[in-house]
Amino acid sequence: MLILKILRRPEWDAFRAAGQTGGAPVDLADGYIHFSTPAQVAETAAKHFSHESDLVLVACDADRLGPALKWEESRGGALFPHLYRALTLADVIWDKSLPLGATGHIFPEGVL
Repeated sequence: MLILKILRRPEWDAFRAAGQTGGAPVDLADGYIHFSTPAQVAETAAKHFSHESDLVLVACDADRLGPALKWEESRGGALFPHLYRALTLADVIWDKSLPLGATGHIFPEGVL
């Protein structure tokens, strides 16, 4: 199953340079990396990144992340994927820009 992480461009650049990341500041504060499913990611973008345009959408295969990936109840009682270890570049399947359009973020074709 595909899961998605939204990163700000400087966070993505630092991740690429280091080869791994503990996530964004909210992830570091919470002790795990927040992910969304394709069905959840548009709401995540609208709620947490509503006015940010220079974003990167990162995709990972949930099955390849191992036992450190936990599905936990969050927004609205839905289960969200949380990664309890560093995310490495080897975990990333693809990355794509996530620009902000007039009516919200413009997701790559086939993601939602």
